[in-house]
Amino acid sequence: MRSVSFVLALFIAVSACATSRSSSDATATVADAKKFMDDVNETIFKLALDASQAGWVSETYITDDTSAVFARANQRLIDKTAQYAKEAVRFDKLELAPDLRRGMNILKVSLVMATPSNPKEGEELTKIAAKLDATYGKGKWCADPKKPEACLDINQITDIMRESQDEKKLRQVWEGWHTISLPMRGDYARFVELSNKGAMELGFADTGALWRSKYDMAPDAFTKELDRLWNQVRPLYLKLHAYVRMKLREKYGDVVPANGPLAAHMLGNIWAQDWSNVYPLVAPKNADPGYNLTGILKKRKMMPVEIVKTGERFYTSIGFAPLPQTFWERSMFVKPRDREVVCHASAWDVDNIEDLRIKMCIQLTDEDFKTIHHELGHNFYQRAYKDLPFIFRDSANDGFHEAIGDTIALSVTPEYLVKIGLLDKAPDASRDIGLLLNRALEKIAFLPFGLFIDQWRWKVFSGEIKPQDYNRTWWDLRLKYQGVAPVAERGEEFFDPGAKYHVPANVPYTRYFLADILQFQFHRALARTAGCTSLLHRCSIYQSAEAGKKLNDMLSMGLSRPWPEALEKISATKQMDATAILDYFKPLDAWLDEQLQGKPVGW
Repeated sequence: MRSVSFVLALFIAVSACATSRSSSDATATVADAKKFMDDVNETIFKLALDASQAGWVSETYITDDTSAVFARANQRLIDKTAQYAKEAVRFDKLELAPDLRRGMNILKVSLVMATPSNPKEGEELTKIAAKLDATYGKGKWCADPKKPEACLDINQITDIMRESQDEKKLRQVWEGWHTISLPMRGDYARFVELSNKGAMELGFADTGALWRSKYDMAPDAFTKELDRLWNQVRPLYLKLHAYVRMKLREKYGDVVPANGPLAAHMLGNIWAQDWSNVYPLVAPKNADPGYNLTGILKKRKMMPVEIVKTGERFYTSIGFAPLPQTFWERSMFVKPRDREVVCHASAWDVDNIEDLRIKMCIQLTDEDFKTIHHELGHNFYQRAYKDLPFIFRDSANDGFHEAIGDTIALSVTPEYLVKIGLLDKAPDASRDIGLLLNRALEKIAFLPFGLFIDQWRWKVFSGEIKPQDYNRTWWDLRLKYQGVAPVAERGEEFFDPGAKYHVPANVPYTRYFLADILQFQFHRALARTAGCTSLLHRCSIYQSAEAGKKLNDMLSMGLSRPWPEALEKISATKQMDATAILDYFKPLDAWLDEQLQGKPVGW
């Protein structure tokens, strides 16, 4: 689930200036800076429209030609944005109006990879980045190299990890997938070296500092903030970890320790980042929530467009204007019979004004019902900031966009389903432990994973972790944060970080941790505004104009102000707060205490 808005090419490789950012142009004036930013907003807007339209076609009419057209349009956008990012250095020492200075900074900190000014090194880095990405994309595990037709890609691997309860099979598949990254190790070390050189030429200590600088805080202060948030929720994670370990030990016996880390291959997910697939093995007795939304949707034979209309009515009930007619004419709600498409759900802001769309192959399931509410959150966010200068048409930080969609999905409660006529009566809250446990296996289990990925990379970029220690430190951090370990020793002949897409693809990961925290903070604040006095997990902001106004006030700020100011609009505080998670899962927390009496907690 993602938002597609071509505000900035976030994965740009920019060729840095030969000198550092301190070499501002002494002849540049404030008027020059204003004209420069006007040019940025106008030109990137036009190129983004071309790239977005081409991108839509390439994902809804998959052919070699549509892919090539999109690649060319996107490259034009990337090249021009890279040029502007370099030119912005000219104005570093000028005293500029706050909005103008913020726009300049956004241009620079939006970069994820800065290529060195040396042409040969720049070309080398670009090639290495493409090679790492392609190595992952082509990755397959072949149990028998002589039978290539039996090789497994990541989708097939994912299916096995989700469905199998054969421990030996799970281990075989887990170890098999982690062989795809063996060729990456040397390339990744060189990638780090060259990427850091480019970042330093732009005035940053290293690439990790470049990434952290986009959060309106000093890089070191941001790192401490993440640790503070994690420590707020860590006690609940420890209890969930201990409970899952106890139940898996009942299923698998001594292969699961009574007191120690969980084996990485036994949690239903190849990366152990989401444990919801083991829910059938750990579900409490009498976990039936009292209704089956998937069954209700199928019994009523709801059309996909009806599900989307239902989602739209949620937003209009809290004060948002209906979606434009073009949304219904141009979106893709079902998989066409006549062509290949990308079914992965995404929300699009094609013209960065009003051409909002959803691309999804909707099924009549509980999951897709919630996904529509989530994706529409992106669309309404996109429209809320459409009147800002183009450089500010994005979320307050990269965690906010995902958090908004998830916030709305948290309002899909039994009480909401009663109000819209899908349930006759909400079941008693005493039946909610199963629902809360299932959600915790998704949300709480993810938190340490969402945190440690970039903790590892930032230490790699800073030089604290050396290439000869890549794999050992990867597992040291996984043990520290997740309490997860490999079933057998993983030496430095392996490069297990490369088996997670975001590492070879150089995609920052902290945004997902932030979204997991923020969605509950948003939900609690809006629920209180809506006057909800029941258990937080039963609160819905449906039909609350007051909550809708508070939400829109924040959304309409876009990226124009530092994210703490946007956060204050919705939650009356400038500080992120993970205690909302504890409030949401309070009944589950008490239930876990009962289940774990006399049982070891921790590892």
